[in-house]
Amino acid sequence: MIVFSASHFSLVWGMLAASAYAMGALFGGRLSAQQSRNYLWLISLFHGLSVIASLIPSDDELAHFGFAAALSATAWLVLLVYTIEHHWFPQMQTRWLMSAVGMVAVILPLLFPGHALHSTSSAWLPFHWMLGMASYALFAAAVVHASLMSRAERQIRMGAIDTTGLPLLTLERLTFRFVNIGFGLLTATLLAGWLFGEQLYGPDKALRLDHKTLFAILAWLVFLLLIWGRRYRGWRGALAVRTLYTGAAMLFLSYVGSRFVTEVFLNRTQ
Repeated sequence: MIVFSASHFSLVWGMLAASAYAMGALFGGRLSAQQSRNYLWLISLFHGLSVIASLIPSDDELAHFGFAAALSATAWLVLLVYTIEHHWFPQMQTRWLMSAVGMVAVILPLLFPGHALHSTSSAWLPFHWMLGMASYALFAAAVVHASLMSRAERQIRMGAIDTTGLPLLTLERLTFRFVNIGFGLLTATLLAGWLFGEQLYGPDKALRLDHKTLFAILAWLVFLLLIWGRRYRGWRGALAVRTLYTGAAMLFLSYVGSRFVTEVFLNRTQ
């Protein structure tokens, strides 16, 4: 049975962030460019505080982390990317998508607080998380831009008006910029887990070839193939987008997917 087990602090900021997302979706179209930018920063603040609050341990308990917290942190970082990007490209139209994803992301940690962290976990563990979540977020941003790019291509073929808000070449350039930076962060995350897994997570917690690690390595290989194909074979359009989607799906299954099955279907929080 799902129950609200988060702290009052987490509940307050989560509800504020969800309400801000809803208001942005409903009334964001009426705001001026400057008001829209200011409101995006406000939502980013609320969502960021909800992420921090979800990681604060309750009295006499260890801190918790799980698939919901990972999704919320990823969505928050994607929102930050979009907020910064909005200064240069205010015409980008993703308000409804960002609002829907953001609302779900801030509510999930209230329902699924995750598993308790090992008492011997290193103080460097949050840095390892930050690397992983940043790579998640950049690949998620790449997926969003790739979907906008695909929609723009379809509209061009049909002779319809492009409603994506950005030129096709700009979307393509942004997509692969996110892919390249995300690949670097994912590489650093995997190397840190491989080289310092026992120090980060405690004894007997070193990197091992489980479902999470296997999917992460497969995702890394797919993104490596995408970068190679883009640079040396000139991959563009549908082939590049499908490869990106494949890698992103594997990366999603690595931590979030495995923890979702463990916490929701197997009802295990350890």
